[in-house]
Amino acid sequence: MRKRKRVMKIFFTVIVAMLILLLIIYINHQIHLKGENELRLPLGKMVEVDGHNMSVYIEGTGDTTLVFMSGGGTCSPILDFKSLYSLLSDKYQIAVVEKFGYGFSDVVDKNRDIDSILEDTRAALTSAGLTAPYILCPHSMSGLEALYWAQKYPDEVSAIIGLDMAVPEYYGSMNINIPLMRIARWAANIGATRFIPGLSDSDAVKYGTLSEKEKEIYKAVFYSRTATVTMINETEWVKENAETVHNMGTPQLPMLLFISDGSGGTGFDKETWREIPIEYISQIDEGEYIELNCPHYVHDYEYKAISESIIEFLSKH
Repeated sequence: MRKRKRVMKIFFTVIVAMLILLLIIYINHQIHLKGENELRLPLGKMVEVDGHNMSVYIEGTGDTTLVFMSGGGTCSPILDFKSLYSLLSDKYQIAVVEKFGYGFSDVVDKNRDIDSILEDTRAALTSAGLTAPYILCPHSMSGLEALYWAQKYPDEVSAIIGLDMAVPEYYGSMNINIPLMRIARWAANIGATRFIPGLSDSDAVKYGTLSEKEKEIYKAVFYSRTATVTMINETEWVKENAETVHNMGTPQLPMLLFISDGSGGTGFDKETWREIPIEYISQIDEGEYIELNCPHYVHDYEYKAISESIIEFLSKH
């Protein structure tokens, strides 16, 4: 009986200690969030879409508008793409749309079927004063949205430049761990992510051309936009969205795909990662592809080479 009481006492002591530790972590997180308020002031325009705020960043001028669309889970799209679009904004108008749950946009708990995502993006661009046609520059998962856009509204898309973008065929065998994402969301919400060394050092921070101030902003956004409920909802819908896009067929328009070596979190080996988009682009009459020897966030590594290839590609179309 005494042994049992001793065990129970130890058990409850451990539980109380854990709860106190979690409370300390949470309070520390809230203090830091308050201190980071100024770093999280929007870098672009805030426009209203479906009763919520979405962030749209615009840079440069010109008759051609390049719309950059982020991959799933990219906490700060505006800064993630900066190393690349800063090399293009002297020739083209640049727009970066931050979907709900990303960057400076509101976190909302809503369905993320492909139609809803696309209509939000279109509405945000219109509210920001931009007009189609656009050249879409999607990274990773937003490739589905770009392809669907070209399928559903062909007059609004003049070309697609895929930055290691996803095509529907990737998702047939992709293993998506939603429970792990929910754990990541819980850890981010209480502030546990602040205690993991280097976690906020994205490829954009480590390999891009961000200033020290921009790196600070990126990290501040990271701690408030990691595994948001909107991102998780989007991931839950992605296989169904991929099937919808697949069933719509392959759009015929000028398309340039930059293809990475598959490292950096894709879950695929190099050969498979490259084989799938090469097969996809072979069905497109005006399709081209360039293989790059770098990880998945290609625009944070090969931004100079990519910018030069984009300018050359667009000069032909």
